[in-house]
Amino acid sequence: MKVFVRIMELALGLIFLGAGLNGYVVLFGLEPFAPTSPAAMEFLGDGYLLAMEKGVEIIAGLLLIIRRFVPLALVLLASLIVNILAFHLFVDPGMLALALLVVGIEVVLVWYYRDNFKGLLKSRVDADRV
Repeated sequence: MKVFVRIMELALGLIFLGAGLNGYVVLFGLEPFAPTSPAAMEFLGDGYLLAMEKGVEIIAGLLLIIRRFVPLALVLLASLIVNILAFHLFVDPGMLALALLVVGIEVVLVWYYRDNFKGLLKSRVDADRV
């Protein structure tokens, strides 16, 4: 199981590291080295929104690859992944298969690390610890 999880971490990390770097290549006015969704690039534009999203993708991808702060990386990517899935479901279904693959990997990893997220789901904080 640990080998399978490591493969999933590397796969998700490489996907997002590659997508983030590809976005910065586009941001710098060069031709992308990997396929991109023209509709997504039009939506994100060429300003701060693209830079911020791709920056998060690069950081989270690197964290997964080096296996540091993996739960934090998964939380950072969760909102991006939900938006990627929604975008490809409703706007540009061309890369829906990749979006579904990313969702599947994220779900597997979140399930594997589920004990690390229990503190996030507490409705009340322990005031004595503050």
